[in-house]
Amino acid sequence: MSWKHLFSRSLSANLERLHFAAHSHHLWPDASHDGHMTAWQDAAALADHKWDKIMGPVWTAAQQHVANELNLPDPATLCFAPNTHDFIVRLLSAIPKRPVRVLATDGEFHSFRRQMTRWGEAGEVILETASPDSLLETARSGHFDLIFASHVLFNSGAIVSVLDELAALARPEGPWVVIDGYHGFMAIETDLSQIADRVFYLSGGYKYAMAGEGACFLHAPPGYAERPVMTGWYAAFDDLALLPEEVGYAPDGRRFLGSTFDPSGLYRFNAIQNMLAAEGLTTAVISSHVGALQAQFLEEGPLADFELLNPLGDRQHARFLAFRGDTASALHDRLAARNVVTDVRGDVLRIGFGLYHDHDDVARLLKITGEPG
Repeated sequence: MSWKHLFSRSLSANLERLHFAAHSHHLWPDASHDGHMTAWQDAAALADHKWDKIMGPVWTAAQQHVANELNLPDPATLCFAPNTHDFIVRLLSAIPKRPVRVLATDGEFHSFRRQMTRWGEAGEVILETASPDSLLETARSGHFDLIFASHVLFNSGAIVSVLDELAALARPEGPWVVIDGYHGFMAIETDLSQIADRVFYLSGGYKYAMAGEGACFLHAPPGYAERPVMTGWYAAFDDLALLPEEVGYAPDGRRFLGSTFDPSGLYRFNAIQNMLAAEGLTTAVISSHVGALQAQFLEEGPLADFELLNPLGDRQHARFLAFRGDTASALHDRLAARNVVTDVRGDVLRIGFGLYHDHDDVARLLKITGEPG
């Protein structure tokens, strides 16, 4: 079945493009346009009073959508921000001791790695990394304040499968366990119900939620990181009568709020979630569609000189295929010259599949990929 009709605006904007980077910048469905326009209309009609709606029904609807997807017991543990980096900064600020001892996988995204490296230079952090296979053993044997792991590694598509075991190590006094779900949220089915009281989880709308920028979120378990040092006035938005010398915090996930933000991402996110519900498009349904397209691509074996880092199997799989090879950059550039969008990280070419692809798109991709360079 084809779902292209849900993406008519994005697809018609560049008719000849083959966009196989759904894991990088996911094309926006038409519903995002409707949500974006609603944000503008509310700003025009409500002006100053738009925040009553944003921090009321818009906010709570977005919380409920995320909670439903992750099977979180309480939507109030969720907070939104323009990007996940904001949350990482606020989380670290809530740890009182310095330097902070951090354990992470050796495949975390550039933003996290860069910030940790700089904090290391400044004496704020001591970072230790481990491979996904040795992460749990290292976490159990060390004395860490923060354990940080992506659910799905951005570069290889490997899935970290020891989330429950990591969660068992978490304590309010430390260590804190943070799951970066950016490549897992709405890409693989995720149930946090049994560990939601012990782990932080952060992700956003830019990838598989299809909502674009500005709709990132954090689930913050009660009793953990109750007073971030890096904080904005929205973190006490429901109690603005405090004296200036008092620093109050919301009793729920909103304690991680900053200050004024662009709410349009939340409007887009809600509109897309409503569209998916109306179409019966769950994460499982979309993953099945994507999995069939990935299998179609691999059956042809067009990249014989590359190593597939994340083979298909019976278990859950990332929404992209990661191919390692010496000519990854050259192939990426050759595809780009034909208006085929993929992305390359060093010697790894990533090809991302999404809801807006069908059998014919993969056939075109196979044909172009197989042509001599």
